[in-house]
Amino acid sequence: MDYTIIKSVLMIGSLIVGFGIFGIRLRGLIKLMNSVEGKSSIVIDRIPPRILSFISDILGQSNVRRKTIPGLAHTLIFYGFLAVQLHSLEMMIQGVFPGFGIEHINAAFYGGYLYLADILAFFVLIGLGFGLFRRTILKPKYLTNGMDAKLILIFTAVIIITFHFVNAFSIGLSQAGDGFKFGEYFTISLFLYEILNLKAVSTFNLASGYEVFYWIHILTILGFAIYIPGSKHLHLLAAIPNVFLKPLAIEKSIFKTDIEDETAESFGLGKVHELNRKNVLDLYACTECGRCEERCPADRTGKPLSPKKFISDIKHDLFEQKDLLFNKEYESIQPLVRADGSITQDTIWSCTTCRACEDICPVNIQHLDIMLESRKFQVLMEASFPPEMQETFSNLENQSNPWGFGADTRADWSKGLDVPLMTDNPEADILYYVGCAGSFDDRGKKIARAIARLLNKANINFAILGPEERCNGDIARRSGNEYLAQMMMQENVEVLNQYKPKKILTGCPHCFNSLKNEFPQFDASYDVVHHSDFILELIQNQRLKTNQNDFGKLTYHDSCYLGRWNNIYDSPRNILKSINKKGLVEIGSAKDNAMCCGAGGGRMFMEETLGKRINNTRAREIIKTQADTVAAACPFCITMLDDGIKAEDGKMIVKDIAEIVDEVTHNPPNVKK
Repeated sequence: MDYTIIKSVLMIGSLIVGFGIFGIRLRGLIKLMNSVEGKSSIVIDRIPPRILSFISDILGQSNVRRKTIPGLAHTLIFYGFLAVQLHSLEMMIQGVFPGFGIEHINAAFYGGYLYLADILAFFVLIGLGFGLFRRTILKPKYLTNGMDAKLILIFTAVIIITFHFVNAFSIGLSQAGDGFKFGEYFTISLFLYEILNLKAVSTFNLASGYEVFYWIHILTILGFAIYIPGSKHLHLLAAIPNVFLKPLAIEKSIFKTDIEDETAESFGLGKVHELNRKNVLDLYACTECGRCEERCPADRTGKPLSPKKFISDIKHDLFEQKDLLFNKEYESIQPLVRADGSITQDTIWSCTTCRACEDICPVNIQHLDIMLESRKFQVLMEASFPPEMQETFSNLENQSNPWGFGADTRADWSKGLDVPLMTDNPEADILYYVGCAGSFDDRGKKIARAIARLLNKANINFAILGPEERCNGDIARRSGNEYLAQMMMQENVEVLNQYKPKKILTGCPHCFNSLKNEFPQFDASYDVVHHSDFILELIQNQRLKTNQNDFGKLTYHDSCYLGRWNNIYDSPRNILKSINKKGLVEIGSAKDNAMCCGAGGGRMFMEETLGKRINNTRAREIIKTQADTVAAACPFCITMLDDGIKAEDGKMIVKDIAEIVDEVTHNPPNVKK
């Protein structure tokens, strides 16, 4: 029997088996994703922007390349492997239909493609070489380095090496006159051809060698396809849709639970069947690259939380209990958070919600969606939370502030200053929403007074709510107490809607984020501005006349809720650069790479008994700048950094940008210090 017929039959059988098994495994993954019960968060809208984002993130590898050398290595592998597959597909088709060839469509394009693919394939080997070096020699702590990762390297290396060998033998056959006319385009493979001295090999042996490497190449690709759905490289399938379906803007709010839904059996996320489809796609998309772990302040300080492991453990839990999920045996499904499991109470309460994990993730996994929903379940359904939060929740409920000071004393910080209440000045241009820290915390009061003085210096018509103000709900919400958070938000909305403020000014990023981005969930949209943006505008418009002063060496710490949550990085820096003679020196990790102070996610009011203190770790980074003064734009950050620097025997002064600007602005006679 003619070999071409045998080859066609074998190829058809191989393709049916290979892609058949792949299809069955892929169908199982889709079935599992469709079996979860959580309200779907998948949104398909604004297609053109999504396509552009996809091109940037996937084809442009923009997120991957944020780590320069590993990113470059991954990019080489990505493009090279992608380039090879078109030729591999052609070889598969030729195995069934020998006369098929892309060159018949456009010979010039085909030649150029082969030239490029051959070079890019070699770049894959360079990338793989670095990957092997990284895993065997460097061995970064955060990088998953198991047998699965090694198998992927082997699969990829075999595919690329056999690709070059197939091309090298093609060159030999081309010169032997078999009809293939594109051997000259194989630059790297030509070198291999010369090294192997294939010009001295007989046509029969060239054909035999070609077929051997051809089949190794094709069968390895099919084996790779079968292996992917059950490996950590499932992200090769899931990353593309996950990136395409990612939120087009930074998610600045968290999911609002309908706590009045009487049909709901539970609130939050307690078991894997309560995940939503986007959550599952996130689990599938994880590359286990460990970038999130490297950036996580909890993991860096020895807490029992790694964002990578958190996602991996949930995925493992999902796969382990898939039969129960398929059969809807929800009562038998193990809780996600359990004392004898991989995810414990300490795991979920270690998170500061700083968003560093989401920011650095190359495939746009939304870790916080799962984390905060898990907290919500623990608080609302299990009444399980750190014991110190009981007092905090009680203080919030009874006095609408976490410290428990009398709500009627909310305006006491302003004594001696010209600060009117909205009840006396309802037509004020600016409603200054002071927040709990500015109203009750001794350090926060100083910041609030500085802001008030600046407003007066700029002749701004402003007022405060005073006793009418309530906590914005951030602490309760990010600590899982959604019921309490919504109650406080609604109370604020009722008050604010009475006055219909033209613009709301905040000195706290947490207040800013809640009022601007989460209050619209309650049909309450306001024009909200953080004091860093507002002060800069006042300076630029010369409503605040500043002098340059010598603050010595000055640095700036980025608040997570100002930076990563709301993308405000430049305004504070521009303010500080404009008023300090010696400019600004950056901390080693700054802007979107800045380390959290440790206060977010309600952690300000929880004991930190595990590992090292986050604020002390951040303080050590700041001390390395040898700055005289560190500025921040968040009252919580100010407190945490002040404590951390003192604990580390640092001598630098910690100030809010409002305090610094207050020192260098002209002080009209009617403005009291």
